[in-house]
Amino acid sequence: MGDIALTLDAMQQANGQALRVEALSAKDWDAQAHQYDDVCQEQLDVFAAERWPAMALDRLQFFAGDRLVGGCLVMHKTAPMGLGGLAVCKWGPILVDNGLPSAASDYQAIVDYLVEEYAVKRRLMLSILPRAVPFEENRAFDYLKQIGFKKGAGLPFPNRYFVNVGISEDEMRASFNQKWRKHLRNSEKNELRFEHVGPDRMSEFNALYEAMTARKQFPDYSAYDSLNHLMDNIDPSIRPEIFMVYHEEEAVAGGIIFVGGDTAVYLYGATNDKALPMQAGYFMHWHIMCWLSKQPRIKWYDLGGTDGFLGLHQFKNGMVGKAGAVTTVPPVMNYAHWFIPRLVGETLFLARDVKANVGRMINNLRKKGPSD
Repeated sequence: MGDIALTLDAMQQANGQALRVEALSAKDWDAQAHQYDDVCQEQLDVFAAERWPAMALDRLQFFAGDRLVGGCLVMHKTAPMGLGGLAVCKWGPILVDNGLPSAASDYQAIVDYLVEEYAVKRRLMLSILPRAVPFEENRAFDYLKQIGFKKGAGLPFPNRYFVNVGISEDEMRASFNQKWRKHLRNSEKNELRFEHVGPDRMSEFNALYEAMTARKQFPDYSAYDSLNHLMDNIDPSIRPEIFMVYHEEEAVAGGIIFVGGDTAVYLYGATNDKALPMQAGYFMHWHIMCWLSKQPRIKWYDLGGTDGFLGLHQFKNGMVGKAGAVTTVPPVMNYAHWFIPRLVGETLFLARDVKANVGRMINNLRKKGPSD
């Protein structure tokens, strides 16, 4: 376990709560991740280890007495000569039950522990990216500000779109805006077929996705290149679900949805040339929503963002409708207890942001072409 052994079975007095902290192996962490309301792929070892192989990973469980409170996967890397480094928690910590009266204090106690362990004892800059939530108040972001975390980089297009799937199908349909309902009705006249398929049909989705990216010629900044590894190696209790839409026997649209905790997340979608005139995207998302509404734990369907595309905003905003919510992804929040770790951490993040911005600029120039 390395230096995380220092925290095994330790008692941490944080925010008025005594937390017992246990470290888990990669296999055990992913096998129990389905317990958490806030679970997401960024908090899975099978995803993080493949996506950021240069980072060491700690997988922590927190108990208040015998009650499992929450958990956190922390990625960390120490700079040469011990000059600080980074500890990163993406979309965590995660709680077992967001509905408990103690949920806010549970989260705060875990964050207090992370500050003491990583920022103070290990002399790292601690960066926490709070998860977007379908509410105006983001208690995670508010608490991080309260205890001295500073805003880091944010997304250029931070809007996040949430569909309320905790209501009836009739209520969901009535919530859509008028144009979205019209497109859905039109799609239902096109003899499309919706299927929830198993991981053995992953090759169908891959073929659709690869053809789409080749056709549209846009750079893929997502983690799609790690998707097959994720699907092949993830614990079955938390494996993403695959949904396909067919016209006759041809796959015209597909979606991969992370269905864990109380929020399902739209990870990837793909269509072919026939999908747009047949409005297969409306058909697919509607049937996904109906499937999600029958899962007792799922309350929200997180559609992700738009990357600034107006058409995508209109599509997702119409689906969110009156019952859903459009909120924003908070910026990364940084805390350094010591000066050198702050300097090192901010330099590392600056280098990453410059690289990303240069990549976007080159891509924009390519899209404009020499005659524009």
